[in-house]
Amino acid sequence: MADKPDLLQRPRRFYKLAAAAPVEGGFAVQLDGRTPKSPARKPLVLPSLALAQLVAGEWDAQVEVIDSTAMPATRLAFTAIDRIAETRAEVAAEVAAYAGSDLLCYHAEHPTPLVERQAREWGAMLDWAKAELGLSFAPVNTVVHAPQPPATLAAVEALALTLDDFSLAGVAYGAGLLGSTVLSLALRAGAVTGRKALDLSRLEEIFQADIWGQDAEAAARAQALAIEAEALDQWFAALRR
Repeated sequence: MADKPDLLQRPRRFYKLAAAAPVEGGFAVQLDGRTPKSPARKPLVLPSLALAQLVAGEWDAQVEVIDSTAMPATRLAFTAIDRIAETRAEVAAEVAAYAGSDLLCYHAEHPTPLVERQAREWGAMLDWAKAELGLSFAPVNTVVHAPQPPATLAAVEALALTLDDFSLAGVAYGAGLLGSTVLSLALRAGAVTGRKALDLSRLEEIFQADIWGQDAEAAARAQALAIEAEALDQWFAALRR
């Protein structure tokens, strides 16, 4: 019964069919032939058919009420449409700020198995960033903040500014979700899956859980994060098609 008031606050499903259709400027999500609007009253138009189909699929999956918490691609689309075009410089700076404290650069001091695993798995991602994107990071064995090379952060910001609004929205969201701009960029490129990127971002947590076990609350949180990471993987895959 506790969920009932919340359900009553959500809009009821008012359409029979959710689909994607070509329109001027891209591909629109259409509900019974009409395109829904973003919170800023802009039409829900996506740059690729695959992305529009992904978003339309979320609308089609709603049953009695429209639950926006279960529509990660729709939320990200609204962010791209309403926010990114107006604040590209600010969002690119956010992406660079995440790179300035990228999770992959803060390795543990002990125990040895964790240190070795971070060096191997996180090191491989930092190597990828250098080889594929020309980004050189300086990892440290401490939790104390250590500045990254200014040239690297400037290059990250410049790279972010070259992205289209929908890719930039995804990279910015991924950097926050994963605590790592490197992982977010790798996910965009298809170099890792959403699940793998999340596992890498939770490497120490997973290591500890393997030793001590995981409580129900931590397991639920990990599952919620996995849903978001896998949705972001689908978002980038649709943009690549």
